[in-house]
Amino acid sequence: MSVNQYLPHVLVLPEDDANSQLANGFTLDVSTRQIQVLEPAGGWMKVLECFESDHVRAMQSCTPRYMVLLIDFDGVPGRLNVAKNFIPDHLTDRVFVLGVWTEPEKLRADLGSYETIGMALAKDCREETDTTWGHDLLRHNAAEIDRLRDRVRPFLFHL
Repeated sequence: MSVNQYLPHVLVLPEDDANSQLANGFTLDVSTRQIQVLEPAGGWMKVLECFESDHVRAMQSCTPRYMVLLIDFDGVPGRLNVAKNFIPDHLTDRVFVLGVWTEPEKLRADLGSYETIGMALAKDCREETDTTWGHDLLRHNAAEIDRLRDRVRPFLFHL
C-alpha cells in the first residue's frame, strides 16, 4: 500500500531484508497509510546512493515527506557522519538515519523476531520510552529518535 503524497508520511529505505522486517514490524503499530517500507537497497552505501539519486529531488517537491534511512552500523563509529554527508542541508529536518549498531541478527538473538522488535520500537516511539531503543545495540540512535519523534509522532500515532 502506498502513502498519500499530500499528507505527512514516512518512507523507510532499508538496507536489507532483516531491516525491512524490522520496519514492517514497526508499521503494524502505526497508521499504515502514512508509512511505507520501500524495497531493500542491498547495502548501507546503496541506501545512501539510492537516497541521493532517487529521493532527494522527490523530497524537494513533496514537502510532507519524511525519510528514514535504515542501515547497519557494523560497529563503525563514523558511519552516521558518513550517512549524514549524503543529506542536503535543506532536508536534514526530514531525513533520519537509524539502525542496529552491529547487525539486526544480533538484536534478534537478544529480543526475538524482527516483527516483535519492530512493534516494540513503535511502542517506544508512541509512548516516548526507551525500553527497546535503550538496548545496547540501539542506544546510539537516541539523538535521531528524539528528532524523529518530535516530527512524526502526531501523524503516525494520531495523538
